[in-house]
Amino acid sequence: MDTKNKELAGQFKNPGTSWRRQPIHVNDHDFRSDAYGIAVPYGVYDLLANRGTVFVGTSHDTPEFAVDSIATWWRHEGQRRYGRVRQLAILADAGGSNAPTCRAWKCLLQRQLCERHGLVITVAHYPSGASKWNPIEHRLFSQISRNWAGHPLDSYDTILNYLRTTRTTTGLHLRAHLVRQHYPKGTTIPDTAMRDLPINNDPLLPRWNYVIRPT
Repeated sequence: MDTKNKELAGQFKNPGTSWRRQPIHVNDHDFRSDAYGIAVPYGVYDLLANRGTVFVGTSHDTPEFAVDSIATWWRHEGQRRYGRVRQLAILADAGGSNAPTCRAWKCLLQRQLCERHGLVITVAHYPSGASKWNPIEHRLFSQISRNWAGHPLDSYDTILNYLRTTRTTTGLHLRAHLVRQHYPKGTTIPDTAMRDLPINNDPLLPRWNYVIRPT
């Protein structure tokens, strides 16, 4: 070993140098029995303001949780930011709690946003396999992934801290909230409720796009 390599090796052994790296030991698999809890993120990205909000649930990814997250964002941010706006456009993926085939998702949007706030909601779903084109993926969640890459998410505080400290050179700012409310799975919506729902499917892409209105 030459002199230069000896000096470099000595720096790795010296805990006071910047070369030292302390590995963090983690399990190579996740087991629910070893976890303190689960974290279910639901994000809202405001495309015009370049602002993101992530709600971290602690129970299940359900339509109720998704719509509650959007409604909470609207009350505390969207309404303040856009004042008297009466129309809201939502770009959503095609699966999970906000799938285009999910009855509860549509009914709860109508109840909590259309009826309560007088909003006309236009929803456009990205088809399966195309969600990467959704701005929330490459402008919000990709930046979050970069911020916490290589760091074990070992507590809710850790998750919230990395979410809240996510920044970009283009000015992205992010808020994060822990939601401890329990959201049970298995909510069913009867046929009669769907027939009464004031919804209009888009004539061009009726499977993916629709407009929901107040009654």
